[in-house]
Amino acid sequence: MKIVGLDHVQLAMPAGGEDNARAFYAGVLGLTEVEKPAPMRAAGGCWFSGGGAHVHLGVEAGFAPARKAHPALLVDDLDQAIAALRAAGAQVTPDERWPGVRRIYTADPFGNRIELIGAQTRPDAQPLQSG
Repeated sequence: MKIVGLDHVQLAMPAGGEDNARAFYAGVLGLTEVEKPAPMRAAGGCWFSGGGAHVHLGVEAGFAPARKAHPALLVDDLDQAIAALRAAGAQVTPDERWPGVRRIYTADPFGNRIELIGAQTRPDAQPLQSG
């Protein structure tokens, strides 16, 4: 067996948080909501996609945010991302521990940690391929 790619990252969210998820993942991060398959819709949550990255949010009973584990998303303009996050009232925490790589941490509306990396500072990173 050989891993040939990454299909998606799943994060948990509390029940009823879909509108907040849409406001953040689509409204702030600019991802596109993807319709969940019909048999999965009753469970709640929502799915997003953009630039080959796929982020699924699923409702979890007894929800607790992921504060260490996180997706790291490549962005074409980190300064623009920072401005959008700040305009939305999100906290932005720069991290300079990786020499030569510009990146920040933020959190979604549920407290899940999200890392954004300036793609131009990661010439070795390959965006995920769609399809």
